[in-house]
Amino acid sequence: MTADKNISSADTPATAMGAPRVLIAAGGTGGHVYPGIAIADAVREMRPDAAILFVGTRDRMEWQAVPRAGYAIKSIWISGFHRRLTLRNLLFPLKLTVSLFQSLQIIRAFNPDVVISCGGFASGPVGRVAASLGIPLLLQEQNSYPGVTTRMLSSHARIIFTAFEDAVNRLPPEKVNLAGNPVRSSIGTVNRAEGLEQFGFSDDRPVLLVLGGSGGARTVNDAVEKNLASLHDQQGVQIIWQCGKRYFDDLQERIDSDSWPRLRLMEFIEQMPAAYAAADLVVSRAGAISCSELMMAGKAALLIPSPNVAGDHQTKNADSMVSRGAARMLPDSQAVDQLADYTAELIDDPELLKEMGQKAAAMARPDAARVIAREIETIRSVAS
Repeated sequence: MTADKNISSADTPATAMGAPRVLIAAGGTGGHVYPGIAIADAVREMRPDAAILFVGTRDRMEWQAVPRAGYAIKSIWISGFHRRLTLRNLLFPLKLTVSLFQSLQIIRAFNPDVVISCGGFASGPVGRVAASLGIPLLLQEQNSYPGVTTRMLSSHARIIFTAFEDAVNRLPPEKVNLAGNPVRSSIGTVNRAEGLEQFGFSDDRPVLLVLGGSGGARTVNDAVEKNLASLHDQQGVQIIWQCGKRYFDDLQERIDSDSWPRLRLMEFIEQMPAAYAAADLVVSRAGAISCSELMMAGKAALLIPSPNVAGDHQTKNADSMVSRGAARMLPDSQAVDQLADYTAELIDDPELLKEMGQKAAAMARPDAARVIAREIETIRSVAS
């Protein structure tokens, strides 16, 4: 077993009302991890001396993303409980017991002032142990339909930060703070010329950015592959296509890059601010963080909600943007056959794209991470 990844001052001893000590539990997908990183950045901006530690799992994206962002991370042995009958579920009780013990060890050693749960496998055990020890617990729920971890921990939380009004109906209303989703502060810091240069594109053709979430999306990939000739040749767009790690090798084998000079096929986009800056239209799943980043970037979107999520929350996320004129929605079942028709209608109308982008920007809550950081300071002040 490899050592946990320790960066910065996470293991320094606690001092009475000195530097803030913040423990953030987040993991599984970018939708959980990146809000946690954005909160950590806001805390550090407010208090550069803050000690910040993440808790996650070794086999998911947080194990790479968190250290890359400059923060320490510790691991616990936990995974999701599968809804279908599977042998992997037999290990779940053991994993849960071990993860609760590991969470207790981590919390006692780090001695946080506040624990923040951003969702994902690791958040449940960490949040439950923090509450049992009387440590203030804050929840950050990204989606319109709260996840299992948020619902389980809601009765123990001091504050539940949400991004969609629909979430209030499923949570203790007196605890809810409609702050918006924390997103990467770097979004919006790159201009279009810089974005085009980053991907080797010219400024005389529109740019289509395709996103399937941090893990990729089969339907979105199938739709782009089937309609690639129409998008690339007939519509003449330049394409940035994030297909996801699990799909990248197969797609790369089937798609000859020399035949598509204006295509950038990527398993993951490290420079998302540049990708957003270059894009005229974004085709995307409707995960909460994707929607929030589209608002922050002020980009017109064609949203393809995943049908395989709890409470159909991606459709609800998309509805909130469509109803305000910031996006169009393409049902997952129609995406493969109709993607090119939808994109052609939008790409051919630059004024409409501009108007949609402006309406998306009007929905943004750019201070979400700072709101949470200020609440952490308030809780510490009250506790002292």
